[in-house]
Amino acid sequence: MANKPLETTILDKAICFAVKAHAGTERRGKGYPYIVHPMEAVSIVASITPDQELLAAAALHDVVEDCDCSIDEIRKEFGDRVANLVDSESEDKMTYLSVSESWRARKEAAINHLAQASHDAKIVAMGDKLSNMRAIAADYEQLGDKLWDRFHAPNGKPDHEWHYRALADALKELSSTRAYTEFCSHVNTVFGTK
Repeated sequence: MANKPLETTILDKAICFAVKAHAGTERRGKGYPYIVHPMEAVSIVASITPDQELLAAAALHDVVEDCDCSIDEIRKEFGDRVANLVDSESEDKMTYLSVSESWRARKEAAINHLAQASHDAKIVAMGDKLSNMRAIAADYEQLGDKLWDRFHAPNGKPDHEWHYRALADALKELSSTRAYTEFCSHVNTVFGTK
């Protein structure tokens, strides 16, 4: 008896959409295409769930925040559930302030939102946050404290430590997953064990 093929239509469509939306952009300071990050987020989410809509949301998680794409466009193309998950991952840029002035307020708002978010939204966020933390850990090993010059946080490493420890707390509902364990391990490697 042959296995039934896996239904991946929505994920395939989301990957194509994300590739087009992120075309020509580079992952900050990395020298490789930005799309590598959302694809890593998809892989991380897939380690937690096979839910194709969550995988699609992971692929799309930065298109509203970083590209010329609206949440309405995501809703039209992918439906309410995927759009709501992408919207949950989209940070308010607070464009009325400079990037460094708004940094902590943006991160606090995102953390507070994540702490109250649905289990599904936390899974998508874990894909994003673990991918980010993997990159930070690898770069920190190579660059040390010079790494923090790449970012907009006004106080450098202490701000990032506060941010990533607060994310770990907001995502503790996922503490039984390997992704969460890896995330915390990287946080402790970069910032020290508390």
